[in-house]
Amino acid sequence: MPPTKGDDGMPGALNEQSAVRVLDSGGVRFTYVVDGAMGLTPAGFFPEVPESYWTEHPEALDGAGRVAMSAGGLLVERDGRRLLIDAGLGVVSQEMGVGGVSIGFADSGALPETLAALGIAPADVEAVAFTHLHVDHTGWAFDGGQPFFPAARYLVAAEEWGPHGRGEALPGAPSREAVLEPLAGRRTEIADGEEIFPGVRAVVTPGHSPGHTSYVIEAGPLRVIAFGDVFHFPGQIAHPDWPSRPDIDAAAVVAARRRIAGELSQPDTVGFACHFGDQAFGRVVPGPDGLPAWQAVAAEAVLPAPRILPG
Repeated sequence: MPPTKGDDGMPGALNEQSAVRVLDSGGVRFTYVVDGAMGLTPAGFFPEVPESYWTEHPEALDGAGRVAMSAGGLLVERDGRRLLIDAGLGVVSQEMGVGGVSIGFADSGALPETLAALGIAPADVEAVAFTHLHVDHTGWAFDGGQPFFPAARYLVAAEEWGPHGRGEALPGAPSREAVLEPLAGRRTEIADGEEIFPGVRAVVTPGHSPGHTSYVIEAGPLRVIAFGDVFHFPGQIAHPDWPSRPDIDAAAVVAARRRIAGELSQPDTVGFACHFGDQAFGRVVPGPDGLPAWQAVAAEAVLPAPRILPG
């Protein structure tokens, strides 16, 4: 694999909130546009992960015993054109829950400031592609019913939109009034395998949600895979049967994880993991135990984490 660009040659820590990091390859710039911080409790969000895992992997938890999971979007810039994959959590500073179960705390809302610091206006974004329609991926899609990215096409897999279009209530879904209703008239539905932007192909990987979608980006010598919530923490790469609480189809989740882990283990392939602490860019390699493991790839920290949760 060709060398990647890093600020100090070292990736960040898994148990810290992500800095705004940049990876360049083949004339394509990838920037994690961080919106804010989430600190989720292992028992709340990962109820079937053995407690022994967390004991044996103290590096996976922050000082308060939470899993550091930032929220934001991946900005893909090529030839003066800009695609944003996911739109963060929005203005939130509160306890988080799924199905009436507390899963931790979030403090977010910095995505507009992060974009501005990068010299990007919302109108500069040509397309917004959603991995899935959960609150922490759609937060800045709309503002007061109007598209926050006024010139952008809003892209969502047909399988993902279907249940929402029928009015079904799904775990983790955003507000119908604030997001789903305006999205109904704004969306462009996309299909598995479709090229949705130059060099960017949609790969529908259902299980976490009905039409969860990963995106494969060709970037010169590298292939970058933005896999959304196929994985929420690196332990699920080695143990694809460990669910996350909002998953809706356990068998499909396992299939999606095995598929994406296999792709990430291929040469010259880097993953973008929005929820892996300050290790958003990485690849899958054999671990010391022979199981597949996440190996972080250094990427330049151009801005510090915009939100830090109290310890």
